[in-house]
Amino acid sequence: MSFQFKSLALAAAAATALAACQPTTTTTTVVAANKNVLIVNNTGRTIWRFYGSPVNVSSWEEDILGSSVLGAGQSVNIDFDDGRAICNYDMRAEFQDGTALERRNVNVCRVASVSFP
Repeated sequence: MSFQFKSLALAAAAATALAACQPTTTTTTVVAANKNVLIVNNTGRTIWRFYGSPVNVSSWEEDILGSSVLGAGQSVNIDFDDGRAICNYDMRAEFQDGTALERRNVNVCRVASVSFP
């Protein structure tokens, strides 16, 4: 199972709009990076919701799992490439009882997997 951010189209539209505002004498180079990360559930419980937001965003974005869940002992590949030129993300795994585990400031350009717990 593999997931990608649902807001890719929105992010692309925003990036296009912002690019139009840039002065013509300035160029910005965005280095393409592999942002695929294997999320491993070693909690012994089912993860009901999973969030990944850039560290510079003050709230959790959409639930990446959507209507799916990540059972105990399972893993899922998540592509964090949402069109933004950032590698550091905060991650949050939520359980059915409302408790959660978080990983902060994960460089998704450099790690291949992240395990909870």
